[in-house]
Amino acid sequence: MFTGIIAAQGEIESTTARGGDLRLQVVTNQLDLSDVTLGDSIAINGVCLTVVGLTSAGVSFDVSRESLERTSLGQVKTGSVVNLEKALAVGDRLGGHFVSGHVDGMGKVLSLEEDARSVRFQFEVPADLMRYIAEKGSICIDGVSLTVNNIGSNWFEVNIIPHTMQETVMHTYQVGHKVNLEVDLIARYLERLMLPASDKGITSEFLTDNGFMRA
Repeated sequence: MFTGIIAAQGEIESTTARGGDLRLQVVTNQLDLSDVTLGDSIAINGVCLTVVGLTSAGVSFDVSRESLERTSLGQVKTGSVVNLEKALAVGDRLGGHFVSGHVDGMGKVLSLEEDARSVRFQFEVPADLMRYIAEKGSICIDGVSLTVNNIGSNWFEVNIIPHTMQETVMHTYQVGHKVNLEVDLIARYLERLMLPASDKGITSEFLTDNGFMRA
């Protein structure tokens, strides 16, 4: 479990193909690795990965074919900058929102423009994810916990303050850049819990019958 508060940025030192998947070596002088051991979880651009190697300068991860196909890690290369966050420890302050590190899909930067001292980003979203995204709700982009400012039929917007731009990989984004998206856990599991109650899923009739809407 993570919070979506990026602890550091790292750089891909090497990518090594291994039996159809990939070994990533990430170097960083920003992340405290003194309490990291083999088998620990670290989120790389919002993807929860297991530490399989440690050096004085960084960490190594094995990335499965599933993760390569369904996240932007399939596009990283030597020199790519990535967001890093260690797993949440019991008693840690929860500064963002609960993030699992399980990416739901990839989005794409549609536009970015200055908005006072912030930058307003608009992201295109896969159609099957839009129902989980609500105005003023939470969204995780490349591991960064953010608040949704506005939504459309297949897009949403967020405002990125100068600190977040500086401390995360968002300063590298350009139009067309692909990002990892994780929707709010509450929205995802609420739908799953309610689906068995109706063969057709959640309908207006189902919500009315169960007291969630007025007739």
